[in-house]
Amino acid sequence: MDAPRVRLLGKPGCHLCDEARVVVAEVCTAAGVGWTEVDILTDPDLLARYGEYIPVVLVDGEPHDFWRVSAERLRADLTPPAT
Repeated sequence: MDAPRVRLLGKPGCHLCDEARVVVAEVCTAAGVGWTEVDILTDPDLLARYGEYIPVVLVDGEPHDFWRVSAERLRADLTPPAT
């Protein structure tokens, strides 16, 4: 099984994380792309790196969006180019 392409970094009680989760779930489901959520409070390295920016969306391991997640931008980056 392939690793999820999208990771949502957040923490409990974060209203922006709750909003981002909905966007990520909808876009990833529609695109047929796997995603996972990580609580940064459980990882000191992630907390140090991204703690001021949550929610953070990583696509293929690279930062994609933070604070507010754009469904249009995420959809565009997950959709393969037309051939």
